[in-house]
Amino acid sequence: MVLKGKNILVGVTGGIAAYKTASLVRLFVKNGANVQCIMTKNAKEFITPLTLATLSKNPILVEFFDPESGRWNSHVSLGEWADVYVIAPTTASSLAKMVTGVADNLLVTTYLSARCPVVIAPTMDLDMYAHISTQNNLEVIKQRGVMIVEPNSGFLASGLEGKGRMAEPEEIFDSVVGLLTSDKPLLGKKALITLGGTVEKIDSVRYISNNSTGKMGYSIAQELERQGAEVTVIRANVDSGLIGSVVSACEVEAMSAQQMYDEVESRVESNDIIIMAAAVADFTPETVADYKIKKDDSSDTISLTLKKTLDIAKMVGERKSSEQCFVGFALETNDEKHNAKLKLQKKNFDFIVLNSLRDKGAGFGTDTNKITIFSQNDDGVAYSLKSKMEVAKDIVEQVINYINR
Repeated sequence: MVLKGKNILVGVTGGIAAYKTASLVRLFVKNGANVQCIMTKNAKEFITPLTLATLSKNPILVEFFDPESGRWNSHVSLGEWADVYVIAPTTASSLAKMVTGVADNLLVTTYLSARCPVVIAPTMDLDMYAHISTQNNLEVIKQRGVMIVEPNSGFLASGLEGKGRMAEPEEIFDSVVGLLTSDKPLLGKKALITLGGTVEKIDSVRYISNNSTGKMGYSIAQELERQGAEVTVIRANVDSGLIGSVVSACEVEAMSAQQMYDEVESRVESNDIIIMAAAVADFTPETVADYKIKKDDSSDTISLTLKKTLDIAKMVGERKSSEQCFVGFALETNDEKHNAKLKLQKKNFDFIVLNSLRDKGAGFGTDTNKITIFSQNDDGVAYSLKSKMEVAKDIVEQVINYINR
């Protein structure tokens, strides 16, 4: 009964491998899980709702509401109920809808609302699986934190032989068990991460900011959560599509450098890990007009007086204990290593992550990054260009090593 008490939501899309889902549901139930199933309309052509209802011991959900009783099947409630959402099989069509957000059925809408880990088991013919569209979609959904149980190679429904067979129920079951019960090295630890670019107001409509989207910070937050940490995100201005992407994190908005300083200051002592990934303004306007500043026909210029913002990293570095792990970022354009190591010492970081705008594919707004990590006792470990999800794993691995030193 390794899954006793766990709530598992099983999504079934219209692939011939849907017949295997019956065995997967049986395995979940046999091992103590509470199971609910969502089917697409096409899935009913491959396996009957009665079969899955009998095995799961729950009614099968297909539509947004029951046309006879009017009962609403809330995708939000389903996402909140589940400890994990397993979509098996996952067809190329459903995968594309998940990636692009085409919420035209209950299964995909629930995925878009889910705040739990998601596992997919792709199934399709080998040419569809190998097609660049499918491979791109798989890469995108992987970067978003979805676990992919790779398909197997073998004889396919088309008569061809190759990769595309949905993984066997036992393989999917083992992946879910590992996800829900594996040792997580940061379990019981609290992590605070700042991310995004701060916004410093000039007047009621204008402001000073930067190009940070929050992608790197959110990737780190997701990895911290996957490793068991209880995560708090303090976000400034970010790509709106990233908000809420960390399943169980507490998210706090702090748009200006001052707001971020206040939010971090109140949480320094209560977190084991503090990561400063936000791009915080060094200067802010000395005065902020409460109206829109108009052009003055008598002058072609305007003077803007700036003052230094409070140094958040310096404050944390002075207050942190030896038991805490304090991580900073250095985005540089010249003398990169020298500037990063100087910042490491001045702010009392335990280690600092350097990325250079001179490296192609690194920096703001990209899906990739290239970093070097410096600690107090070494000359830096350089990493190759990777997706930001992979970079996040490298950074969190360093955090885990430091915590367990």
